[in-house]
Amino acid sequence: MFHLILTACLAAAPEDCATILLPQGDAASQQGCEAQAQRIAQAWLAARPDLTGGPATCQANADLPASDLQQVAPGVHVHIGQIMQMEQSPDGRIANLGVVVGRDGVAVIDAGVSRAEGQALYVALRRLTDRPVTDLVLTHVHPDHSLGASVLAEAGARIWGHATLPQALNSRGPIYLENLSRLYPPQDWVGTQIVPPDQAVTDTARIDLGDRSLLLTAWPAAHTDGDLTVLEEATGTFFAGDLLFRDLAPVLDGSLRGWLNWMDESAPTGANIIVPGHGQPATSWAEAAGPQRRFLKALADETKRQIDDNIPMSEAVPRIGKAMEDQAEFWEAFQETVARDATAAYKELEWD
Repeated sequence: MFHLILTACLAAAPEDCATILLPQGDAASQQGCEAQAQRIAQAWLAARPDLTGGPATCQANADLPASDLQQVAPGVHVHIGQIMQMEQSPDGRIANLGVVVGRDGVAVIDAGVSRAEGQALYVALRRLTDRPVTDLVLTHVHPDHSLGASVLAEAGARIWGHATLPQALNSRGPIYLENLSRLYPPQDWVGTQIVPPDQAVTDTARIDLGDRSLLLTAWPAAHTDGDLTVLEEATGTFFAGDLLFRDLAPVLDGSLRGWLNWMDESAPTGANIIVPGHGQPATSWAEAAGPQRRFLKALADETKRQIDDNIPMSEAVPRIGKAMEDQAEFWEAFQETVARDATAAYKELEWD
């Protein structure tokens, strides 16, 4: 397969450029790709007046950077992100991403932190199959999972998200894009856009790939105010998104009470493989969820203790972190994350 490639630069800063893959130009041969290259590239740029671009070229799939995908079950593949917070990462590619290949199409679970990562994922899945990319599920709003969506949308994917996701992207998206430009070089973020879902999930929904289906479930506030999980039913692969962290310290951005309730009540029926939002997949709920539950339970207990003792938040937050230090060795980015989590937990629980 050959892909249509364009160098795009910011109109306001022509030195800030990135390599753009346009999936609309995919072709079996270089000649077929080149026949439509300029028309597609010009149309894409015309819709983005903030960008300029040079001549389009066509490159073989094998010559382009691709995400590493590991098969965790027949037809189910996972890219394992870096175990670090975005601020410590050289490119922000810290989230786990999934690819499910069915008879009638391909579903992607989460799209990565940028168009550049979305493109690398797309190149990798095209090495697996030439079946159409029919669906993209965004498990939640956070940028490491959601900002690579544009390239999958251009490839034809319907985008699924929690019913709260459009508003969350609308309010947070500009901040996320600004942070990308602050943290990483232009090659890693130019061309990245906010793409809202066109399929809202309020309870459950199913994606039919012909010989297999994906069950999507929307949850009340927990890790964030709008999390989705995905169960690939044929193999029992459960994509938890950031409702489950492994190795990287869990980040609280929704409801601590809700997150603990989810962990107590939501051991997925029929799950043989559990893919967290960060860290390695697991084969049992206890293995996948046990360490995180201990972390969140300790966070809740210590926060309540500080509140009951009438300790003000400014003093309580470092005390909570110190009381939880026995867990530090099990979690990457523990110190900075537990301070943030303690602040969020205190604000939530002080009104109990």
